[in-house]
Amino acid sequence: MPRIITVAAAQLGPIQRAEPRAAAVGRMVRLMERAHARGVQVVVFPELALTTFFPRHYHADRAEADHWFETAMPSNETAPLFDAARRFGIAFHLGYAERTPEGRHFNTAILVSPAGEVMLKYRKVHLPGHAEHDPARQVQHLEKRYFDVGDLGFPVVRAPLGGVPVNAGLMICNDRRWPEAWRVLGLQSVELVMLGYNTPSTNQDGQGFEAPHLRVFHSHLSVQAGAYQNATYAVATAKAGVEDGCELFGHSIIVNPQGEILAQATTWDDELITADCDLDRCTLGRTTIFAFDRHRRPEAYGRITGQVGAVAPPEWIAP
Repeated sequence: MPRIITVAAAQLGPIQRAEPRAAAVGRMVRLMERAHARGVQVVVFPELALTTFFPRHYHADRAEADHWFETAMPSNETAPLFDAARRFGIAFHLGYAERTPEGRHFNTAILVSPAGEVMLKYRKVHLPGHAEHDPARQVQHLEKRYFDVGDLGFPVVRAPLGGVPVNAGLMICNDRRWPEAWRVLGLQSVELVMLGYNTPSTNQDGQGFEAPHLRVFHSHLSVQAGAYQNATYAVATAKAGVEDGCELFGHSIIVNPQGEILAQATTWDDELITADCDLDRCTLGRTTIFAFDRHRRPEAYGRITGQVGAVAPPEWIAP
């Protein structure tokens, strides 16, 4: 019996700094209504979907940023999403800022079942940006100031989605650029990777290395390569448009295990894109080209886990 599920990337247009969570939640519930009408079984929302991308705003007192964080999930403000999941029988992925009872802060994503139960939680590992205000930057990127490095690794769970068991894994935004993140999920036989992002159209640090015309290309390249090299479907969902004066490029995509884009957002607004995913198509890649049990050579990969920064190679000297 084929295992086919219908997934959706629920892209969000900009959420301005002054907008309350209730406004964002209302927009997401409307996208879930549209998803239900299309027969979708899993909806993927963006990173930090409840608020503006607040790491672009500097608070001298770190505690002043706490109002951006959630201390419970669901909360009173997010409860309508969980109610919609139960009403429509749809699972959903949600990215948000999490503050723990111990006072730690994480950029977090959860996978919620159609019954409104949290089936999987992930906390972002690869935090980009900087920790202190940079007067040379027009827009700050202070993830290293506001978030702790994720402490849950890259977990995968076999979860009932759309009436079939699915090996589901999560990552967030910058994680998609790191092949190690994809491979850890692939080593757990992941079949569906869900990730949200908020990526500006301009990399102020990239200069010519990542010119604006390469931004979407690099984003898609990372997701397509990760899906292909680990024989998995991937849903990469963005926030898009001009948010607090900063342009986010959007271009949400759904990718198959061959690395092909099945669907792509074409606006900077709230937009739902969908695709049918035959999960049995993950089998071919992981039993042939990427049959890890036959072809991987961990003994040759020691630098990947044993080293952080790059080092210079030995210099060749003529005999």
